[in-house]
Amino acid sequence: MTKSNVYTRSGDRGTTSLVGGTRVAKDSARLEAYGTVDELNSWLGLIRASQFVSPEDKTILHKIQNRLFDIGSMLATEPESHWQPEPLAPHAVTEIEEAIDRLDNALPAHHRFILPGGCEDAARAHIARCVARRAERRIITLGNDTEVDPQIISYINRLSDYLFVLARAINHNFGSEEIFWEKNC
Repeated sequence: MTKSNVYTRSGDRGTTSLVGGTRVAKDSARLEAYGTVDELNSWLGLIRASQFVSPEDKTILHKIQNRLFDIGSMLATEPESHWQPEPLAPHAVTEIEEAIDRLDNALPAHHRFILPGGCEDAARAHIARCVARRAERRIITLGNDTEVDPQIISYINRLSDYLFVLARAINHNFGSEEIFWEKNC
């Protein structure tokens, strides 16, 4: 068995190949979209390593990471490609909503804006939430030029909500106080 090289040198001039073989600039809207999804996936890997994330949420995060990889594949495939990835499962958004409801129901109610922070792992979840919002914006930008499955946008939008509630849950599990926004502080 021959080992494949990680490097190909084919991107040294600022272009890369999409799944169907079309070469595009590395700063194209498509690359920005699936590159940001990849960045988000990496943050989720870091969050999964937290001892303050429940085993149930670690399982959910693992499933989300797999779905983000699928989404990246969808975004990296041009519409005219002969190979097309499977669409996002219809129940994917509902699963995240159920996870949000489960976490939110176990947390104290709040009626103030919460600032990112608390313990380190909660702060990481807040960063991931912001990256999810950026991924959503990049996907919407891509959708201005090409068709994007609207379920992908809903999924990423809901994922950012899940990460907000997860950050709160991590702080709660850690015993860290939430930091509330103080107007004109």
